[in-house]
Amino acid sequence: MIRTGLATREGTAKDNADAGAVHVLADGTVGAAVVDGIGHGPRTSATAPLLAETAARITARRGPLAGLLTAGELIADPGPADDEADAVAVAARVLPGDSGATVSWTGDCRAYGWDGTRLTLYTTDHTVGQQLRANGAPWELAREHDNWLRTSLSRATVGTVYTVTVDDPLLILTTDGVHDQVPPRVLETVVRTLETDPQGLADALVAEARGRESGYRDDATAVVLSTMHV
Repeated sequence: MIRTGLATREGTAKDNADAGAVHVLADGTVGAAVVDGIGHGPRTSATAPLLAETAARITARRGPLAGLLTAGELIADPGPADDEADAVAVAARVLPGDSGATVSWTGDCRAYGWDGTRLTLYTTDHTVGQQLRANGAPWELAREHDNWLRTSLSRATVGTVYTVTVDDPLLILTTDGVHDQVPPRVLETVVRTLETDPQGLADALVAEARGRESGYRDDATAVVLSTMHV
């Protein structure tokens, strides 16, 4: 049995541009997606749930690459007013009887795996900052470019959607409102404490995303998929 948890919380912008969705097929296959809308445009908060639901349903049927590419087609055209929403996303598929998952992502949503003792980040942010780090740039310089996305869902192609297999029995999908606002040590402690409770874990991760000293708090969303034996 694949157990799941989903939680989302709007930030100080009072307009949740995040969304998450979980879809279960008749045979028990689970598809899940987390979407983080870029900015807070007139369509973003309304479109993000549509993108997440589309990605989750297609992921369950066809895999996460197809899920993200299909969702991306919904927003590939900017519209007559050039105000169509854009987003970044991560999606995962878990098959009944499998201990792991297939994960695809574009942008800076993340996937973590928990093997019972260690939390591992399996995705790499598609940002200019991360690219600078990979090429040896100073940390201070790279940090200044972490908000510069190198790709997005509306521009997603087979070449810009990355895929990885995660064999850990607990998978966690997050928007940057979680992983940028929850310190890594706290993130791992929360996972260790609530590893057997997927919904409780998702709720706690979102609750721990408390914002910055300036008072700004980003939207936060987490999806948890578990095949752990309890």
